[in-house]
Amino acid sequence: MMSRSNWLILALAVLAGALGGYAARRSPLPATADSSLVGRPSPPLSLPDLDGRQHRLSDYRGRRVLLNFWASWCGPCLDEMPALTRAQAKFGNRGAAIVGIAMDEPGRVRAFLATHRLNYPVWLGRLDEPDSSRQLGDAQGVLPYSVLLGADGRVLAIHVGAVPAAQLEAWLTTPAEHP
Repeated sequence: MMSRSNWLILALAVLAGALGGYAARRSPLPATADSSLVGRPSPPLSLPDLDGRQHRLSDYRGRRVLLNFWASWCGPCLDEMPALTRAQAKFGNRGAAIVGIAMDEPGRVRAFLATHRLNYPVWLGRLDEPDSSRQLGDAQGVLPYSVLLGADGRVLAIHVGAVPAAQLEAWLTTPAEHP
């Protein structure tokens, strides 16, 4: 049988653990991205779609492009997709484009897309090192990860995590390019 002081120590340990867990969830360590890419030309990128056709970022010159890195197993990525679909429907005919880059196995991507309809192109990201998202500044490999490119191919902004709908709209409607 435990003594009263042992029960007190156990209760304090459980309380300290619970408070530590709560604090960690309230203020997680921030995910980082390589912000030195902002203002620079995007690294060249050529990736296949699910049919094996190669696509190059340079094919989008003259258009503002949002690259969104995601995976079928990533909950926040899936939560973000309806906003991306709405943004593509709203801004796609005005010159902006959204390109999804799946950081996932092709079979999983096919299965996902069979049940989730997207109105923007999906390319298969390179999974070996350096993977496609890291090439574009995703220092920790956190998904979702988004990169906004200007019409001239320069990186205008990067975002780790799901892009809030208001920010997504501002990114796709702001005509001013950063020098």
